[in-house]
Amino acid sequence: METGSSPLYSSHAPSVLYEWQLVALSLMLSAIGAALIYSATAPMGSLGKALVIRQLTWISFGIVIAACLLFFDYKLFEQWGIWFYVFVLLMLVFVWSFGRATSGSRRWIDLGLMRLQPSEFAKLAIIVVLASYFHDKVGRGGLTFRDLINPFVLTLLPVALVLIQPDLGTAAVTVLVAVSMVAFIGVEKRTLLWLIGTTVTLAPIAYFLGEHLLLDYQKKRILTFLNPEYDPVGAGYHIIQSQIAIGSGGLFGKGFLQGTQNQLMFLPVKHTDFVFAVLAEEWGFVGCLVVLLLFSGVLLRGLAISGRARDNFGALIAFGCVALIFWHVTINVGMVTGLLPVVGVPLSFLSYGGSSLLSSFLAISILVNVSMRRFIY
Repeated sequence: METGSSPLYSSHAPSVLYEWQLVALSLMLSAIGAALIYSATAPMGSLGKALVIRQLTWISFGIVIAACLLFFDYKLFEQWGIWFYVFVLLMLVFVWSFGRATSGSRRWIDLGLMRLQPSEFAKLAIIVVLASYFHDKVGRGGLTFRDLINPFVLTLLPVALVLIQPDLGTAAVTVLVAVSMVAFIGVEKRTLLWLIGTTVTLAPIAYFLGEHLLLDYQKKRILTFLNPEYDPVGAGYHIIQSQIAIGSGGLFGKGFLQGTQNQLMFLPVKHTDFVFAVLAEEWGFVGCLVVLLLFSGVLLRGLAISGRARDNFGALIAFGCVALIFWHVTINVGMVTGLLPVVGVPLSFLSYGGSSLLSSFLAISILVNVSMRRFIY
């Protein structure tokens, strides 16, 4: 890939039309998400309507912010990415000290009219700062151990601040995105063997630390993942009810607003982490397949954009955004179906939540930005 200088501001934003498929896919997923949230919150009455209005407001806000970002060359992130990273770290520290606590977790900054979850933007900050660090190391025969020290520290800082909230799911996604970017570049064979050996050696220590550092509810989630019947009315309740909803949907589903697990309030946190179970119950296997195909379209377009980016930084930041969406979808669908432990990871574009939705739209905006400026030098 070639590198070259380009203006931070560009008047070529209308070329977003070249990526209309990616934009259309993200808007379709957002619309499906709004419909699912409407169905999931319908039994809540006026509170449910308020949540739907909020989600639609966040969708509109996300579209506006994403559109505004297109007017600026993505190379701006390369120059100012470290300051975005530092700003996110400061927000995470603020949350730790003064954030709003809900259900035993301190993850949100209360802004009055809305709540902001800085950990969602920590994932984007990691993508930007790692792309800035790695862009001149591509094509050198693989990363060495020395090359990985700084990225390890850069990733560890936000992950540690997220873990103490505590938010195991977001921390896991952040680590997986960072590892994906390292794998995308490639690691020197000797370094790879060393990392594998170190991981195997430290596994018992990690188990010991997990035994003493994980909270009781986190330990129960792991146990109920292995055996949901271990605590069927407690930690295993989420998985059991979700699997019932998914299984009852059959091939074509029960119909919009007709899901019994959903409408009778058996399914917990159904408008956030378990929105995919609502989809499965009401729209069936066919509905789930359509949504997963839409996500596949987003991921494939993202990979194509990464492959034809004009420089290494563009390729890396685009791939990071693809990895972000991929891991959100994989972990959320996995935990809802019982294939993975319940760790509280939202489903991109579909789950209720302004910070998650805004983060997803920003990822799409970055992908479009990289694509539309691939011929500008």
